[in-house]
Amino acid sequence: MRELITNRFTSRRTLREGSVGLLLLLGLGSFGAIVLWLNGVSAGRSSYKFIVEFANAGGMQKGASVRYRGVKVGKISDIRPKPNAIDVEIEIAPADLIIPSDVKVDANQSGLISESIVDITPRTSLAANVKAKPLEKGCDQSLIICSGSRLKGQIGISVDDLIRSSTELATLYNDPKFYQRVNRLLESSAAAATSVAALSQDARGLTKGFQGQLNTFSATANSVQRATTELTASTTKTANQLSVTASQFGATAKEFGLTANKANRLLTNLDDLVTTNRSSLVGALNNITETSNQLRTTVASLSPSLNRLTQGEVIKNLETLSANAAQASANLRDATKTLNDPKNVLLLQQTLDSARVTFENTQKITSDLDELTGDPKFRDNLRQLVNGLSGLVSSTQEMQQQIQFATTLDAMKLAAIKQNVVFPTAVVSEKNNVINTTTPVIKTLEKEPQTTNSETQKSSQEKLLQQLREHSKQQEPK
Repeated sequence: MRELITNRFTSRRTLREGSVGLLLLLGLGSFGAIVLWLNGVSAGRSSYKFIVEFANAGGMQKGASVRYRGVKVGKISDIRPKPNAIDVEIEIAPADLIIPSDVKVDANQSGLISESIVDITPRTSLAANVKAKPLEKGCDQSLIICSGSRLKGQIGISVDDLIRSSTELATLYNDPKFYQRVNRLLESSAAAATSVAALSQDARGLTKGFQGQLNTFSATANSVQRATTELTASTTKTANQLSVTASQFGATAKEFGLTANKANRLLTNLDDLVTTNRSSLVGALNNITETSNQLRTTVASLSPSLNRLTQGEVIKNLETLSANAAQASANLRDATKTLNDPKNVLLLQQTLDSARVTFENTQKITSDLDELTGDPKFRDNLRQLVNGLSGLVSSTQEMQQQIQFATTLDAMKLAAIKQNVVFPTAVVSEKNNVINTTTPVIKTLEKEPQTTNSETQKSSQEKLLQQLREHSKQQEPK
């Protein structure tokens, strides 16, 4: 029995000691795996390393992320300071990732804790015919980054630089010279605003002047058009006169030709006559003399016409027309120069734009008024409003007349009470507003001699009665 109990106790103790040992081994293994995982050691994953030389580490630490085109592809495996630079060893995984050798390596800091990140950005695209891997022996370092390559890096976005720039900005902001420059800038801005206002006023004056110039130009254009019309009419008239003169010259030339033919025929006839009949030669010579006299008379009659043509009003008209044409061409040249001026063209465009905007606004207002007044309901409502106002005015006038009449009646009643005079009641017609009054019957209770006061009261009563009669006469035609 004792042996059985001893064996059971021994087996339980052995089991406990074995479980404790297994737990210790499992803890040590887990701890080692965690350490290896934190150091980035993996059994089934291959990688390659290369070195980037920086002038300043910029807060980089071992294990910091490495990104290629914004994607995490590795980490910093080691940082080795040197006298003139910092060598940062970068581990890239997977090993088959091909990175061009022409890249830009920046050490940036981002986030609230200023985490250091190495960004690799290629400058050029990689050729498609590259087949060697970074870990292979035939890797070309001039094309891609191989294992063990050495590159140059630079510091990119840094919190230290940001703090340094902020300090410099604060120092510059606290400098009194900066405030003086700001004040000068504000003063110059105010002066510039004043000059802009003056410039706008000058531009307004220039616009008015340009409008005057446009009016002058339009008047000049109209005068040029009239001068051109007159020049065309005078030119047409002169051409007609020249054509008539040319036709007259043609007719005269024909007459000279006929005369020459007649003279030739006459010479032949003279020869025939001389040869055939010498006796009639004297008579023929006489005929020739008469013919020459007629020719002289004709030439003498033609010479005044030629003088009139050369010295008359035709040449003067032509000279006047040429002078007018030269002056018109000069005016047109000046007007063309004025129109070709860029300033005038710009002002004309601005004026046309403002006129266009004004016309559009006027058109909108006109359309709105047309929409408002074109509505028949609006016109009917407006007509009803006018009729209601006119009725209100007429009823107000009638009410005032009735109030005045009631006041007069009250005064008469008071006077009658004082003198014991009985007046008949006035009948007022509500439909026609006609008041019928009868002749008052005055009964004197006491026959006493009238004094001065009674005469005055009688005159006031007569005035009231007269007013009542006039009011009744005014109400009767209505």
